[in-house]
Amino acid sequence: MNQSELLNQLALSQSLVLTLVEQNTGLYNQQTDPDLSPLGWHLGHCVFFECYWLHEIILGNDKITRPLAKLYVPPRTPKNQRGAQLPPCDTLLDWVRQMQVSNLQTLLDMPSEVTSHPLLVKDYLLHFLIQHYSQHYETMIMVLMRKTLTETSSEYLPGTPLQSTEIAGDRSTISAGHYHIGGQKPMAYDNELPPQHVQLGSFQISSTPVSNAEFLGFMIDDGYQQADLWDKKGLAWQQRYHPSHPDHWRQDKHGNWYAVGVHGPYELVPDEPVMGLNYFESSAFANWAGGRLPHEYQWETACRLQKLQLTGHVWEWCQNSFHPYEGYQPFPYNDYSKPWFEGHYSLRGGSLHTRPAIKRPSFRNFYQPDKRFVFAGLRLVW
Repeated sequence: MNQSELLNQLALSQSLVLTLVEQNTGLYNQQTDPDLSPLGWHLGHCVFFECYWLHEIILGNDKITRPLAKLYVPPRTPKNQRGAQLPPCDTLLDWVRQMQVSNLQTLLDMPSEVTSHPLLVKDYLLHFLIQHYSQHYETMIMVLMRKTLTETSSEYLPGTPLQSTEIAGDRSTISAGHYHIGGQKPMAYDNELPPQHVQLGSFQISSTPVSNAEFLGFMIDDGYQQADLWDKKGLAWQQRYHPSHPDHWRQDKHGNWYAVGVHGPYELVPDEPVMGLNYFESSAFANWAGGRLPHEYQWETACRLQKLQLTGHVWEWCQNSFHPYEGYQPFPYNDYSKPWFEGHYSLRGGSLHTRPAIKRPSFRNFYQPDKRFVFAGLRLVW
């Protein structure tokens, strides 16, 4: 894309996040989940960091950002305190509308003396901001979904009860060899860089993610209660919370399963990828199915070889923890990736709520293994 096209994409990304708050002002400063910030905070944070990179870092002026840093720089204010510290909704919305338009104009009319700044080379900052908005957009959808889950009536009746099926046998074999992984500047985040050559042994990978009907088979077979399927941390999580189904699945009065989405209850389609699983559940299912989760290098290799179907329907948990590539250098700041290299696991692919800007084979998502609010499922390897 040229700069004009990127500016249009940024304007769209700005609008999507702004509209979510405009249409859900009742949730403006409400925290719907302990792990998720209120909608208003996400909006303010996105615009704050837009101003931070443009005005404070590139143009050397912190007049806009200095008074707001305590609220919108994540480590400075705990999530459970962010809603109470937000300004009135109308005040924030007016400020956001003004700054988004102003920042687009600033990007268009950047002074010649700063055009060689590393953040502006090859339009890096435009790519970065579009992706930053895109990530927060999806998280804001998670916020809305948590609210829907607490409000949904149990009177919904699915028209066709979900039935379990055996694990699909359609899989691809990837030969042992050396493969390329990683991203390319200026789009790639620091954790996708530098590009790597990895050596993989031969493996088989399922063509499609695990489906709703396949996961129901795990539930019917008491997979949640079979301790030998769970690793030590997963078993501790299972024994503490006693899960028995994906996070957003519910049963009607006849015991039939349905799901709850952002817009309310809906019927589970047997062949659609299962969603609402954390790493522990995904790993336990893989053990039950006689396979395992893919290493993210395997996933990316298979994706680049066009062996994967239905990518982009759910984030797919990977077997490995989130880690720096050899030669990793944090950019444009330490805290995007570096703090999360411990205690988080990688996910690949993207969900139905993931914006196109971050749906690429090399993009690495990451969450702690117990998180269930992510739009995540799994794919098997052998």
